[in-house]
Amino acid sequence: MRLIAATVGAVLLTTALTGVPAGAALVTHCIGTGGAVTVPNDLLVPAGESCDLTGTVITGNVSVAAGANLVIDGGRVDGEIRVAADGYLDASGSTVAGSVILAAGGYGLYLRDAATGSVTVRPKGTATIDGFLFAEGTTITGSVNAQAGEVRLDKGSEVSGGVSTTNTHYTDVHDSFVDGVLSVLNSSTGTVVCGGSVRGRSTFSGNLGGVQLGPNGGLDSCASGGYFGRDVSITSTTGGVTVDDTIIDGALTVTGNSPAARVAANNRIRGGVIGEQASGATASAQRRATAAVTDREEAGDRRAEQRRTAAETEAAAAGQADL
Repeated sequence: MRLIAATVGAVLLTTALTGVPAGAALVTHCIGTGGAVTVPNDLLVPAGESCDLTGTVITGNVSVAAGANLVIDGGRVDGEIRVAADGYLDASGSTVAGSVILAAGGYGLYLRDAATGSVTVRPKGTATIDGFLFAEGTTITGSVNAQAGEVRLDKGSEVSGGVSTTNTHYTDVHDSFVDGVLSVLNSSTGTVVCGGSVRGRSTFSGNLGGVQLGPNGGLDSCASGGYFGRDVSITSTTGGVTVDDTIIDGALTVTGNSPAARVAANNRIRGGVIGEQASGATASAQRRATAAVTDREEAGDRRAEQRRTAAETEAAAAGQADL
């Protein structure tokens, strides 16, 4: 690995190219592999390069430049992480004190058993890459705001703030907890909440692929329902709405959906149901719908695994620093 301490002038050049403020006098460039050392300043993965770190502590901010990859396992970042267009961050067992931000056209963020501040996915804009945010067993001590790509909170993830997504490909919450509000607007292939809990108000509107709360829907083969601590509103949705085996400690509003929402009898909805409902689908119809759906979680994991493997291979080929 090549670890290069750049001058203040180089830091200013990096700022001009990446839009990341220079928060320290020096910046360390990472190309290759690194171990349990402390980087006493900001870190940059240069454009098109790969950096694979294990147990590394970074006392400043991290920038992953265009087309670059950062894989960090068991590490710590005391600042924020910014990932540029076609950039990739894979963080497992790691802590990020600040925010994690994926720029327009970023490849993706994969967070496993990690802890971060707020997480932001910028709008895609004119970029050709539609990124992703996959969080598994991760604690996010702020909010999640995504305006593009695939969003999945899974395997016991926790968000201290709210989750707000607009124009994503999909937004799914599996076996995870959101302490604030949940807002999913205009997703192209719908949204699923299964086995999760949302303390605040939940709003789903304009989702073209449908909304599935609980099991027995057409989007996902999950097995358990969820809990919503406030009102839930599902409106102006196409592709189907199903609410099954779900507890809502408030009212459920289902208006303007085409087709009309299917609300199962096994739900517990304290404030009642407002709006148009359709008769429940038969069990055989539900099974056929579920069987026909491609498992998008597996597809997303494969996409992340391909980039992670390529990054680790490229970093290993670049060599290891004599630390």
